[in-house]
Amino acid sequence: MKKTLTAILLSALVLTGQAAKKTVAHAGYPITQVPFTSVKISQNTFWGQRIKAAREVTIPLAFSKCKSEGRYENFVKAAHPSDKYDVSKFMGYSFDDTDVYKTIEGASYVLQSYPDKKLKQYIDSVLDIVGAAQEPDGYLYTARTINPQKPHGWAGSKRWEKEEELSHELYNLGHMVDAACAHYQATGSTKFLNIARRYADCVVREVGPGKDQATVVPGHQIAEMALARLYVLTGEKKYLDEAKYLLDYRGKTAHKNAYSQSHQPVVDQKEAVGHAVRAGYMYAGMADVAALTGDSAYIKAIDAIWNNIVSKKYYLTGGVGARHAGEAFGANYELPNLTAYNETCAAISMVYLGQRMFLLHGDSKYIDFLERTLYNGVISGMSIDGGRFFYPNPLACDGKYRFNADNSIERQPWFGCACCPSNLCRFIPSVPGYVYAVKDRQLYVNLFVGNTSTVNVAGKTVTLEQTTQYPWDGDISIKVLATKQKDFQMMVRIPGWVRGEVVPSDLYTFNDGKQTGYTVTVNGQKVDGQLQKGYMAINRQWKKGDVVRVHFDMEPRTVVANSQVKDDQGRMAVERGPLVYCAEWKDNQNMDIFRFVWNKNPKFDVVNCPGVVGGIRELTTTGQALSQDKEGRVSVKDVRLTLIPYYAWNHRGVGKMEVWLKKDL
Repeated sequence: MKKTLTAILLSALVLTGQAAKKTVAHAGYPITQVPFTSVKISQNTFWGQRIKAAREVTIPLAFSKCKSEGRYENFVKAAHPSDKYDVSKFMGYSFDDTDVYKTIEGASYVLQSYPDKKLKQYIDSVLDIVGAAQEPDGYLYTARTINPQKPHGWAGSKRWEKEEELSHELYNLGHMVDAACAHYQATGSTKFLNIARRYADCVVREVGPGKDQATVVPGHQIAEMALARLYVLTGEKKYLDEAKYLLDYRGKTAHKNAYSQSHQPVVDQKEAVGHAVRAGYMYAGMADVAALTGDSAYIKAIDAIWNNIVSKKYYLTGGVGARHAGEAFGANYELPNLTAYNETCAAISMVYLGQRMFLLHGDSKYIDFLERTLYNGVISGMSIDGGRFFYPNPLACDGKYRFNADNSIERQPWFGCACCPSNLCRFIPSVPGYVYAVKDRQLYVNLFVGNTSTVNVAGKTVTLEQTTQYPWDGDISIKVLATKQKDFQMMVRIPGWVRGEVVPSDLYTFNDGKQTGYTVTVNGQKVDGQLQKGYMAINRQWKKGDVVRVHFDMEPRTVVANSQVKDDQGRMAVERGPLVYCAEWKDNQNMDIFRFVWNKNPKFDVVNCPGVVGGIRELTTTGQALSQDKEGRVSVKDVRLTLIPYYAWNHRGVGKMEVWLKKDL
C-alpha cells in the first residue's frame, strides 16, 4: 500500500512559480495549492487592504528595524569575525538572523503583485551582506561566526552542540530556505537560493545519524517544512531525506522534552503538547514529508493530533497555546480567556497545518479551520495600519493584566523578540496562495477573496475573476474571464458556519436555533446536489463569460462551548460569518462589560461603520448590566451592547474587552 500511495502522490507535478517555468518537481500532495504567483488580490478589498498595509508599512518597518536593531550589522561582523566581539552583549537572540529572512520573504511575495525595482535592488543589497557572512563550507549562523571562541550564550562551544536546546541553527536554516524559495519564485533570481542551498548542503553533510555527524534534531522546528519545499523546488532528494531524518529522530536522541515535542517519536504522538509554535511547524512538516514519501504512519499521527487540537485545544478565535508558561498548549479543554497566550506565530502555524491537511484529504473542514484562524487569530496580531502588533492574543482584557511580550497591554511597534511582527511580514502577503487549489480536473475555490487569477487545470489555463465584499457579506461572484480548459469541475466551498457547524468538532456549537442556508447559481440557474466533503461540485462545459454566484446567509449567531471548557461555562459568544466578535470598553462606556448579561434570545442589528477601525460591521443588541453602589447594593439596568470584530480590538486605547460574555449569573 505504501508503494501505491507513494506512486500516486509523486505522480503530481507542479511548476514552482511563474519565474521557474523550466523547473518541474514532484509536488507530492494529491491536491496542489495554486501558487501565490498566479493570484492577484484586488485592491480596496478586505485582503487587498491588509496586503497594502504590509507592503507600505509592515515590511518597510521591519527592514528599518533590521537596520536599527543591529540585524544587518550582525552579518557585517560575521563577514569580518574577531575575537574582540562578545556576541551576547549586542545580539539579543540566537535567531535574530531570521528577522532579515522573514522580511525578505514577505517582500518577495509583495513583488509578484507590485513590481518595484527599488525594492528588488534593496533586497539584493541585503543579500550581498548576508552572503558575505557565509562561511566557506556554507554554514551561516552569525551568532557563532562573529566570534567562534565567544559566541552567543545560547550557541554552545561548537556547531550543533546546543541545537536541541537554544542555538536555533536549524531554525535559522528553515527561515532562510523559505525566504530564498519565495524570492526565487517571485523574481527568478537564484542569488538568495544559492546561499540557502549552500547552508542546506552543509546541514545535510553535518547533521544526521552517521558516525561523523551530529545526531541532533531541531530545538525549534521549521527546517522540516523548508527542506521539503526546497526538495519540491529543486528535485534534490537529499533535502527531503534530511527533512525526514529531522522528524524520524525526534524522541530518539539524548534530548527528550515535551516542550519541543521531542518526548517521543513523532509517529507515536497523538496529542498536541508543548510550545505551540514549534508544534504547529512540526505538524505541518510531518504533513509535507508524509505527502512526499507516502509515510502512512505520519498521516495517522497528524490526523490524531489535528483532531485533538480542534476538539479540545482550539480557541473560538482559531488561536492555540493556552499557557504563557512555555508558550504552550494546555491540557485538554484548558482554554482560559484573560490569560490565554495564543501567540500570533502559533496561529500562523495553524494556517500552515490546516492547508496541508486539506491538500492531503480534500475535506473543506480543514479550510474552515484555516479560515477561522486566519480571520481572527492571525490578523488580530497586526493593527489595521500594519504598524503595531500583538504577541499573545487573549480573549479577554481587564485593562490591568499585562499579557504582551514586553509586559504591556496594548499593541506595540516592535518587540525585542520580533518573531511575530516579522512572521506577519512574510505571512500576510502570502495569502493569495491559499485561495485556490487543483486536483486533476477539479478546481477548488477555498477562500472568498476579491482577485483575478490564472490557474492551470489539467494542463490548460482557466482565468477567473472573483468579486466579493466577504467577510462583510455572503455574496460572491466568480466569473470565467477566459478558459482553454472547457471540461472541469469547480468545487465551491460551503463553509461550516453556514451549515450550522462552528468547528468540525463538539468543542463549540450554535445555540440560537437559527437555520442558515446558501444558494449557488451558474448563469442564473440554481445548482443543486449533495455536497462532496463540504464542496458544491459544479460540472459543466465552461466558456468565457460564465458566472457562478454564491450566496451565504450571514446572520449573527450565538455560540456556547463544550461543558468541559470550564472558563466558558455560563457564557456565550457571537460570530457572524467567519468573524468572531467581542465587546470593547470604547463602544460600551455606559457599563462594565464584565458585568453584562445576555438576554435569553438576543436580537442583533448589523451596522455598517466605514469610519471605525478601517471600516467594520458592528453588531448591537440589548441586555442587562449589573452595578453595585458604595453600600454594596446591586442594581440591574437595561443597556445596549455594541460588539466589534475581535481582530479590531485595542485600536482605540486600553480598556476592558471580552469575547465570552455572561448568559448565566
